Amino acid sequence: MNKFLTGIGAGVLGIVIIILTAFITGLIVMLFWNWLMPLLFGLKAITYIEGWGIACLSGILFKGTTTISKS
Repeated sequence: MNKFLTGIGAGVLGIVIIILTAFITGLIVMLFWNWLMPLLFGLKAITYIEGWGIACLSGILFKGTTTISKS
C-alpha cells in the first residue's frame, strides 16, 4: 500500500508542476511582450490570459516532431 501511495503522490506532484509551469509561462510571455512589443512595434500591452494563449499557440505551431528511423 505504501508504494501505491508513493506513486499517487508522485503523480499529484507531477500534475502540480505542470500546472505551475503553465501559469509561469503565461506570466513570462506577458511580461516580455509588454516590455518589448509596445516599444519596438507600437503594439498594445496584453493581459495574462492573452500571454498564456500566445504561449499555448506558439507551443502548438512550433512544437518539434522527431521521427526515429530504424535502418
